[in-house]
Amino acid sequence: MSEKLCLITGVGPGTGTELVKRFASDGYRVAMIARNQERLKQLEQTVDNTIGYTCDVSNTEQLLSKLSQIKSDYGCPDVIIHNAVGGAFGDFLEIEPEVIEKNFQINTMALLHLGQAFGEDMIERGSGAIVVTGNTSAYRGKAKFAAFAPTKAAQRILAESMARRLGPDGIHVAYVAIDAVIDVEWARQLHSNQPDEFFCKPADIAEECFRIAHQARSAWSFNVEIRPYGENW
Repeated sequence: MSEKLCLITGVGPGTGTELVKRFASDGYRVAMIARNQERLKQLEQTVDNTIGYTCDVSNTEQLLSKLSQIKSDYGCPDVIIHNAVGGAFGDFLEIEPEVIEKNFQINTMALLHLGQAFGEDMIERGSGAIVVTGNTSAYRGKAKFAAFAPTKAAQRILAESMARRLGPDGIHVAYVAIDAVIDVEWARQLHSNQPDEFFCKPADIAEECFRIAHQARSAWSFNVEIRPYGENW
């Protein structure tokens, strides 16, 4: 129970996996949440001190059960990274209401459940960090992002509310907006004509999230934007 614990949601093949590796490399025990049981088992075998919990965070009952199990198994996390993401393309005339509802469950409600599951324990301990990986859809509603941007904007505002509530008790909450195409296989195929520097490397994102989670208390960040040096913004 005395070992540092990091809880990461959305452990996919890109940013999530690199977050696991980065925190594990610093001596953290890492509790991983993802839908893909096979990926979690592979990481357990290849990255020391990792434990997988198969879960769809859009399923509230399932998520709360897994969070309770993590708390029972290892106690309150020192760091929580909410990296799970739900997204879809389409303007407001095209999207199915059920899609935006599910994205809201993943992006916003799952963050609320994480905060409520461990917030009081963090307050009692007087320390902790909650880092949310987001993107620029949290700041602007482009026409084809009607099923996504509203849920990411709500996520960012919830994180800000959490930061204002938890900050005075010594818990750091931060929102990392990734203004980039992340370097994963499907993105490489979709943007096959782009040079290497067009993509944001998952390992670099993980490194920045690790740094933010360990900022000195006298210089905390909340809104953080990261992008490749060649990104047009």
